[in-house]
Amino acid sequence: MRVLGQQLLLLLLLLGTAGGHGAPHDTLSCSQGLACRLLDTDMLCGMEPLGPGHGLALARLQLEPALRCTGPAACSPCLEVRLRLALPPRTNTSQPRRPESLGAPGPEDSDEAGQGSLVDGTTSSQQNVTGLLVLSGHAYASSRCVAMEVWASLARVVPSQPLGWVTFRCFEAPPGSELRVMAYTNSHGRRRLSQQQRVPDCSWPAAQAAVPQCQVPRLHVSPGPKEVVVEVQGAAAGHSYTLRLYHNQSHGAGASGRAVTTSGPMNYSLPADEVLPCLCMQVWLETQDPPRATLCPFSNDTEAWERLWARSQLVLHASGQALTCSLSAPCDLPAELVPCWQPVPAGPCQALPGLWQPAVGQGPQEFGGLRLHPNLCVQVWSSGQVRLIQCLRDRALPGHTDDILLLEHRGNASLCVIEQGTCTPLASFTSTGAGRPGLLEQELRRDVAAGQCRQVWHPENNTGVMLWACPLHKYLRAHWVLAWMGVLLGAACILLLLLLKKEDLKDWLRSLRADYGSEGPLRGRRALLVHAAEPVAERVACALMAALRPLGLAVVAAPGGGSGVAAWGPLPWLHAQHRRALRDSDTVILLLSPAAVAAAYRWDTGTRAMPGAGHGPGPDDVLATTPCEVFAAALSCAVPALAAGNGRYVVARLEALVPAVPPVLQAAPAFPLPSKTGAFLRALAGPGRWQGWWPEPYVTVVAEELQRAVGE
Repeated sequence: MRVLGQQLLLLLLLLGTAGGHGAPHDTLSCSQGLACRLLDTDMLCGMEPLGPGHGLALARLQLEPALRCTGPAACSPCLEVRLRLALPPRTNTSQPRRPESLGAPGPEDSDEAGQGSLVDGTTSSQQNVTGLLVLSGHAYASSRCVAMEVWASLARVVPSQPLGWVTFRCFEAPPGSELRVMAYTNSHGRRRLSQQQRVPDCSWPAAQAAVPQCQVPRLHVSPGPKEVVVEVQGAAAGHSYTLRLYHNQSHGAGASGRAVTTSGPMNYSLPADEVLPCLCMQVWLETQDPPRATLCPFSNDTEAWERLWARSQLVLHASGQALTCSLSAPCDLPAELVPCWQPVPAGPCQALPGLWQPAVGQGPQEFGGLRLHPNLCVQVWSSGQVRLIQCLRDRALPGHTDDILLLEHRGNASLCVIEQGTCTPLASFTSTGAGRPGLLEQELRRDVAAGQCRQVWHPENNTGVMLWACPLHKYLRAHWVLAWMGVLLGAACILLLLLLKKEDLKDWLRSLRADYGSEGPLRGRRALLVHAAEPVAERVACALMAALRPLGLAVVAAPGGGSGVAAWGPLPWLHAQHRRALRDSDTVILLLSPAAVAAAYRWDTGTRAMPGAGHGPGPDDVLATTPCEVFAAALSCAVPALAAGNGRYVVARLEALVPAVPPVLQAAPAFPLPSKTGAFLRALAGPGRWQGWWPEPYVTVVAEELQRAVGE
């Protein structure tokens, strides 16, 4: 067995002489009096090399941070291993000689001080002590074992003194990771040394300028009106970097985000609508476990906060007996949830005392002890402002919207009414009239004591206050007689005022008895209705004629049909109708629609361009218009008469389509329809008893017909 062990040792040393198959940059050095060399820099861990039974003993293991570099700025952090060696107890001075095949150590086996050679003048005939050492380095995801040979001359050994140091450089691992190093010899039963230490990270000054993973670029943000530009500065060309944008939330930063990979410096544009207070960005080099540069630049941006509140939503859940709400938003919201009481829709909401609670996360939050009621709402307060509010008003819940809220202090059983930001004592509320009429203190106290009021809030620990919702309609029901008496008194006053104006009362009663279809107040009157040839004007003209004929008004529309138009043509027929209206003192109604207004402006512009513009055409002048433009032709008849003060003209303007009356027609009285239908009918009736007011049924029917025609 001894011969077999020596043969295996010789084979292992021969493999070490060949250089092994490990990392080419590993180095081994030893102190003066020792000689050493690497046998294998990447051996199979767990395979202990065999060798002589006597060897070296391990006295101490020490780990030091170091850098392994392949260039000026191409280094990796590692741990340097230093082993202090000693002779095992009861070491025989007659040790086997160093094999001749090993030869003298080369220059690569010595340390920086030139150490590692044998004792001066040492020859192979001197007796040496030899040992095989194994170093193993175990990181989280990798393991590596190194074998080495160390020998010393016994002639220079001082009893009870260590032999010297062996330094291995080095075990490499990701920056900041944990590495466990173990050292042992080939002798069974010998001492094993183990130590765990963290590999230097980028906070180590020596690594900041030499390790590529520590060269973290900088982030610079340039906000604009429509987009935000994120600039990656200080990135080395030729290296790949990843830029990640995400929402930083307490319930998980990886919930949403996007990543962009690029080589060297870069600019990334982000729409301004996506900028929120919790938007953060990271950049890192594409290497194993690199450090990251993180920036959250919008945490104090006012516009970003407003955008966040616009995207936030408050939802109330009315399932079960307790009130539950959920606040959803892309970011964490520093806000408080405040239950409040809102008896009037869109009115002030009175915060309930002692029920405020902070908004936590995105999940549902329950207000324990708060019963459901239609008047309950929840507000979201942030920075002293109400940002969101949701109410239970539209839910099918027990209770009435006209309930009042009473607060009962535990211990003294005092009651007060919550209103307008204060709690008014019940006695003052009912006696001074601050509440509604008929609210009695005794009835409220009796109903609260008997449980007739609905308990809205009951604290779980039976301390503090309780809230009661009492139905107001119950207390008003007993006083309905007073309300009816007030109504009857008002009706009597109105009848008395009508009796004082007997004639007007008779006319009013006559209008109520009048059948809308018999003789009307415009009986015997005639009118010429002139309108433009467009659909809306024709619909309104037809509706107006149908509504005015039951009032007794005979209406002729132009343009219109009939034998006269067919025989004479539209323009001669129109001039004939106009002359007849002037002769018989009939009313000429000029209906203004969009096409009619355009024709009026064209007519006005055309006359001002003619010689003698500004005075209007004469009675015999004929404007050069298209024969089918009846409204423009009617202006040629109407404007001279208006300027001379002849005839009865009325302008009816469709207020939904025509904003103003053209200047050429402003001499005639104008009425926007259908809002001024009553004044329009009084103008058609002329001077008489209908000047003060007009029977309301007629006004309503005419206005409804006009509104329907315009709406179609």
